[in-house]
Amino acid sequence: MHTIEPHYAWLDQYSASDDPLSPLHEAENSLDSYVNTIYGYYIHPQWDSLGSDTLFLKILFVDYELGAAIIEFIGEWNDAIENDVMELKRNIIDLMTHEGIRKFILIGENVFNFHGSEDDYYEEWFEDVEDGWIAAVNFQEHVSREMRQYNIDSYLNFGGQLDDLPWRTYPPHKLFEVVDGLLQRRLG
Repeated sequence: MHTIEPHYAWLDQYSASDDPLSPLHEAENSLDSYVNTIYGYYIHPQWDSLGSDTLFLKILFVDYELGAAIIEFIGEWNDAIENDVMELKRNIIDLMTHEGIRKFILIGENVFNFHGSEDDYYEEWFEDVEDGWIAAVNFQEHVSREMRQYNIDSYLNFGGQLDDLPWRTYPPHKLFEVVDGLLQRRLG
C-alpha cells in the first residue's frame, strides 16, 4: 500500500495545501516519513487525512468558477464502524460546498472495500449540490455493488462508462467536460 501514490500530474495546476479556500490549506505532507496506516499497512505520505482511520484522500483539482472538484481516495470506505461519509461530509465536503463546489468527481479505484450503514449524509450531500452532481469514477465492481445494496446510487452516479474511465489521460478541465457530458445524457 505504501507504493500507491495519489495522482500528481496536475500539481502544476492545483495544490490543495496552497489553496486558501481548501479544507486542506497549509496541510503538510512529508516525502520521507510514512506515518499513516490503514489496518497496519503504511500508506504513501502524500495522502491526506479526512479524520478517518480507514479512508484517506487527495483533493486533486478544484475550479471555483466551474464549481467542480476532483478527489481521489484510498483505503476502506467504512460507514458502518468508522462513519467515513460523516467524516468526509463534515471535514471536507461541507467546506467545499460552502465555497460553491457543486460538482464532485470521486476517484475510487483504490477504495478496496465498502461497508454501508445509513444514507443520511449521502442524501444531505446530494441536497447540498442541488443542480450539480456527484460522480463516482472507477470504483471497483464489488465496491459499487455494495454501495448499490445501501442505495448509495440514489445520490452518487456510477456505473457504465464511469466505471472504466481513463481519467489520468485527461487534463482536469477535459475530465470535467467528459464526466459532465456522460451525466447530462444520463440525467436527461
